[in-house]
Amino acid sequence: MPRNGQPAEPSSGSRAAGAAPVPRRGGTRQTPASAPALRHQRTAPLHPGAWWLWALALGTAATRTTNPLLLALLVAVSAYVVISRRPHAPWSRSYGAFVKLALAVLVIRLLFTTVLGSPIPGTHTLVTLPEVPLPDWAQGIRLGGRVTAEGLAFALYDAMKLATLLICVGAANALANPSRLLKSLPGALYEMGVAVVVALTFAPNLIADVQRLRAARRLRGRPDSGVRGLLQVGLPVLEGALERSVALAAAMDARGYGRTAQVPTGVRRTTAALTLGGLLGVCAGTYGLLTAAGGTYGIPVLVVGLAAALAGLWLGGRRTVRTRYRPDRWNARAWLVTGSGVAVAAALFLAAARDPAALHPGVVPLVAPSLPLWPAAAILVGLLPAFVTPAPETAAKEPS
Repeated sequence: MPRNGQPAEPSSGSRAAGAAPVPRRGGTRQTPASAPALRHQRTAPLHPGAWWLWALALGTAATRTTNPLLLALLVAVSAYVVISRRPHAPWSRSYGAFVKLALAVLVIRLLFTTVLGSPIPGTHTLVTLPEVPLPDWAQGIRLGGRVTAEGLAFALYDAMKLATLLICVGAANALANPSRLLKSLPGALYEMGVAVVVALTFAPNLIADVQRLRAARRLRGRPDSGVRGLLQVGLPVLEGALERSVALAAAMDARGYGRTAQVPTGVRRTTAALTLGGLLGVCAGTYGLLTAAGGTYGIPVLVVGLAAALAGLWLGGRRTVRTRYRPDRWNARAWLVTGSGVAVAAALFLAAARDPAALHPGVVPLVAPSLPLWPAAAILVGLLPAFVTPAPETAAKEPS
C-alpha cells in the first residue's frame, strides 16, 4: 500500500509501467557475460593434441644430438613442465614408469657394451673381463675382453638419445588425457579410437577388481596370495570382465557403433590410396631424418606423406556419421604450446647442420662434452607451457 497517499516506487530490478525501456543494440537485450563462463575460458584444460605435439617435437629434437648435456636439458625441461602442469588423475602417474624404462634402457645398453664389447676403439681400459672363445661362425662377436672408457661413453651417449625420447613420450602421456585425445581423433579413426579406449579402460578395471576381491578375502580370513589365492580370485575377475564386455557390446550397439554412411566407390579408393601412400611417405621421410644419407630427401618426403595421410583421413571421415559432445577447442594456448616445441626442434635441426661437432661430441679421443649456448637457450623455450597453461588445481573439471 502507498504511504501518505504517495505512489510506491518501483523496486530495484523491475520496471514500472510507462518507464523508459532498457536500450537495446541490434534488437536484442544486452546481457553481460557471466563470470563463471569467463572463468571457464581462462581455466579450460588444454587440447590434448597440443601436449602430444609439444612432447613429440622435444623428442624429435633429441634425435638430432648425442650431446649428454643437451639431452639432460631436454629431460629437465619436460620434467619441469610435467611437475608443474600434471593433473591429479590416475593416468597422469605414468611419467614415473617411463623414467624407469629410460633408466633401464641406459643400464641394458651399458651392460651389453660391457659384456659384448664395442666397435669403438679405445685406449683407456677400465677393466678386462675373461674372454669366452667362440666358434668360427660367430666371427665379429666376442664375450668379455677389454672394456674401454671410449666404448662406454659412446654407448651412454647413444642410449641417452633413446632414453630422452622415451621420457618425452612419457611427458605426453602424463599431461594429455587419453580419453579426450581419442575423442578428438578424426572421423576416419573413430572405430580405432573406441577400440583403444576400451583397451585402456580394461586394465585399470581388471586391477581394481583384483584388489577389491583380495581385500574381501582378507576380511573373511581367506588366503589372497600364492597360487591357490590367485586361482580363487581369478574366476570372479573373469566373470566380471565377461559381464562388462556384454554390457559394453549392448551399449555400443544401441549407440550405432559400426554403422557407416554410403560413399561413392571412387572416394573409397582415393581415400585408401592417399592414406596408404601417406603412411609410406611418413615412414620413408622418418627413416631419412634418422640416417645421415637421407637428410636431403627426408623432410620433403615427410611433409608430402603427412599431407597425403591427412587428406586420406579427411576423406575417410565422410563414412562416419556421428557428432561430438563438447569438442575440445584449439585456442591460442594450444598454438603457443605447440609452437614452443616446434621451435626447439627447428633450433636443434639448424644447430646440427651448422655445428655438428657441438651436437655430436667425439669419444676418440675422449674429451668432456661442452654445452653449446644458443642450442641450450633454444631448448629453454620448451618451458613455455609451464607458464601459459592453467595450473592443475585451478583447471576446470573435465566433462565425463
